[in-house]
Amino acid sequence: MRVFVTGASGWIGSAVVPELIDAGHQVVGLARSDAAAAALVRAGAEVRRGTLDDLPALRDAAGESDGVIHLAFKHDLAFSGGFESAAEADRRAIDTFGEALAGSDRPFLIASGTLGLAPGRVATEEDGRADGPLTAHLPGGPAKRLANARATLALAGHGVRSSVVRLPPTVHGDGDHGFLAALVAVAREKGVSGHPGDGSNRWPAVHRSDAARLFRLALEGAPAGSILHAVAEEGVPVRTLAEVIGHHLGLPVAPVAPEDAAGHFGWLAGFLGADAPASAAHTRELLGWRPTGPGLVEDLDQGHYFAAPAA
Repeated sequence: MRVFVTGASGWIGSAVVPELIDAGHQVVGLARSDAAAAALVRAGAEVRRGTLDDLPALRDAAGESDGVIHLAFKHDLAFSGGFESAAEADRRAIDTFGEALAGSDRPFLIASGTLGLAPGRVATEEDGRADGPLTAHLPGGPAKRLANARATLALAGHGVRSSVVRLPPTVHGDGDHGFLAALVAVAREKGVSGHPGDGSNRWPAVHRSDAARLFRLALEGAPAGSILHAVAEEGVPVRTLAEVIGHHLGLPVAPVAPEDAAGHFGWLAGFLGADAPASAAHTRELLGWRPTGPGLVEDLDQGHYFAAPAA
């Protein structure tokens, strides 16, 4: 297949692109910078210059492709106070792809998340399909992003083989600069490896290579309207992560009281305090996906998260 990928040079996309190419697919990646374009060329992909706001270019690229994987999101805007604007830009891109692919039965995948679907219990692929007590109270940006996922699923009724791949908060691996790397940085800064409360709250996780393989499997065979969970581990206790981080950095491990969490963890506090286990049982059965990468603790123990930061 000839596959158009947005976010192709990002953390997930840079694993998805070689996964697709190794399986025999051709990849056209969206690049908004010279550095991103060069990375795609090195990976063996074609380059389409542009941004998520260049809707005619997105429409043309989708129309020329056998399928689309939409991984790009304006994270810099979202995490600097513009989450709603980022979600609105995402929706315009999704609508554009939907129009280009309508009636073709070609695959269209987007990335979403498992966090916040079912606090305190194991979330499944069926959660979040409709409004509930939790989703009804989501703030503007997250609510709009959830609506974007539902709009993607609704394209199944318009001749698009659409799927939503939900990622856990921790997609780990060498080179990760996300939540886990931020938690290590906080421990270094504070001189203690902390965990909120008793640390029993759970985080699902997946290795980046396994997530990339699921995107390929979904592109090749997921039925229209599928929700898929890229979850290898249903829930690793945050206390366990703090203990491993403390061991590697030679720091004490200690609980952080709820009222002190924001001051200690900063922007991480709200995410880190969530109890958000998630299952991928349906996804594994549907597509035969079997994660083979290292688990979260095993990956931490490999040491790359603890390399000395650049001066």
